[in-house]
Amino acid sequence: MIDDVDRRIVEALLEDARMSLKELAGRVGLSSPGVSERIRRLQERGVIRGFTVDVDPKALGYALQAIVRIRPLPGKLHMVQRHIEETPEFCECDKVTGEDCFVVRLVLTSIDELDGILDKIADKAETSTSIVKSQPIRRRPPPLVPTGA
Repeated sequence: MIDDVDRRIVEALLEDARMSLKELAGRVGLSSPGVSERIRRLQERGVIRGFTVDVDPKALGYALQAIVRIRPLPGKLHMVQRHIEETPEFCECDKVTGEDCFVVRLVLTSIDELDGILDKIADKAETSTSIVKSQPIRRRPPPLVPTGA
């Protein structure tokens, strides 16, 4: 759990992770060393796992995205997982319960590219594919609830 000050620090960093310590300190009402120490502790506790860049796939030439449910055939799970891990177009993968084992997100330059990627596991898994039309909610962090709330 995090307290209110930690929550405000995380919210500010989610808005702009490149914000200077001085600006962040001013926003949360602490000194720069105090904010720096809080960030260090948030990282040590695993609350902040890293600082990243949000890249728009379309700007890189990926006109399409697909969500694919993958059900490996008996004895093929590790081979399918390795293929997912080694194929850079798989930009997200969740291992799930239920009939499928994986739910993945692919970025694609064309619809033809989809067949080429999935053909490599056609003898190892059953797939069900949906093309993404839009993304009304992009991946976002969970609500930040302070301790005692």
